[in-house]
Amino acid sequence: MHNYIINNKYRFLDDLFKFLRITSISSVDNFSKDIFKTVNFLKFFLLKLGFDKSFIIKNNKNPIIYSEKIINKNLPTVLLYGHYDVQSYNPYNLWDSDPFNPKIVNQKIFSRGSADDKGQVFMHIKSFEVMLNNNCLPCNIKFLIEGEEEIGSESIINFLENSDNTNILKSDSVIVSDTSLFSLNSPSISVSLRGILSIELDIINSDMDLHSGVYGGCVDNPIDVLCRIVSSLKSKINSINIPGFYDNILNISNIDKYYINNLKFDLVSYKKLIGVSKLNGEFGYSNIERSSIRPSLDINGIWGGYSGEGVKTILPSKASVKISIRTVPNQNVKELKNLIIKHLSKEKFEGIKLNIKVCKSGSNAVLINNKSVAHIAAINSFKDVWGKYPLFIKEGGSIPIISKFNEKMNISPVMIGFGLSTDLIHSPNENFKLYNFFKGIDTIINFYKHFSELKKIEGN
Repeated sequence: MHNYIINNKYRFLDDLFKFLRITSISSVDNFSKDIFKTVNFLKFFLLKLGFDKSFIIKNNKNPIIYSEKIINKNLPTVLLYGHYDVQSYNPYNLWDSDPFNPKIVNQKIFSRGSADDKGQVFMHIKSFEVMLNNNCLPCNIKFLIEGEEEIGSESIINFLENSDNTNILKSDSVIVSDTSLFSLNSPSISVSLRGILSIELDIINSDMDLHSGVYGGCVDNPIDVLCRIVSSLKSKINSINIPGFYDNILNISNIDKYYINNLKFDLVSYKKLIGVSKLNGEFGYSNIERSSIRPSLDINGIWGGYSGEGVKTILPSKASVKISIRTVPNQNVKELKNLIIKHLSKEKFEGIKLNIKVCKSGSNAVLINNKSVAHIAAINSFKDVWGKYPLFIKEGGSIPIISKFNEKMNISPVMIGFGLSTDLIHSPNENFKLYNFFKGIDTIINFYKHFSELKKIEGN
């Protein structure tokens, strides 16, 4: 099988580049045509590879692709989850090359989606090709690839609410590659994700911008009001200043805390990578704790008034802010939503209108059972391919659908991602190492081998 990968290396990359060139940006409606171009590309590509069926599941937003290869109903079945949508390329001027014209520089693929998540989805597609063409596919395979992960996964979450759909997806394991390795020298399996809740707040005063000389000092300025509200969200020690916010947090054991803080975390390289001279956050916690096992609240965008060239002396009619909250196990996003709305609305400003919009597709944090047969198979596959046992890490990011797999299918997904912190996902110059791409294919193939063997032992 390894020879097959080597002999087809350039074709694998050529196929991937065709996928990466499609501008499947989910957050901007202008790219809806490219979204449909992407799902059609996947549908016919997977059928050509040898899947028994591959079809498009339409919904109110971006379609889902479902594909399957059932070789023997008595064999175990693995479901692959991934997403084809990508983040926007903005700010475009900070890219060193066209974000949708992939290039290889210094053994890295530079392109939007190369690491998140098209490149990682394609590792699974090519793993399937390798196993099928070498007559060593040991399991049934199902693929579920969505197009809204970057905007909250609302359609696929709704899809899983239907028991008929979960029956179609019925599997012995779910495998996800949308996370990162701890480092190139320390492969890892993610066993925890933070949840997410997103809110947008508009402060509206008048029907129009007002002259600051005529009305300044006698009319509430929406930007002033917004700044007062935003400044109330955190304390001086960077804790979240919302009553009841921390009440239900699941505190980790001292053993887990010791394990997390003894991972070989390179603070100097970390600061250099993100271009900061000093790290700061919730008082009393290490940086690795703050970014993985503690909740956070961040302002993602704030706007209002005039920001063009020169001077325009106005009182703006409106000011807005986007806020995201990352949650940890035991926090419920629906309960938090009510706490946050109550906090945002507590100060009364006469004549001021507060418009609070909550993203419907928030998700709870998830803690994975890492003792399943599938996790043992993943451990063994890393040992075979990387020559060492993987670390178990807790990730700060969110994958909305993961908690639904736990809830609706009673499966703890195996999260084996192959990205790195240096991949710059969601940022200009996103990239993915060729080494990781091909090593990931090897690891996935080994996962299927070990999983099928362990399931046989379990069945005897």
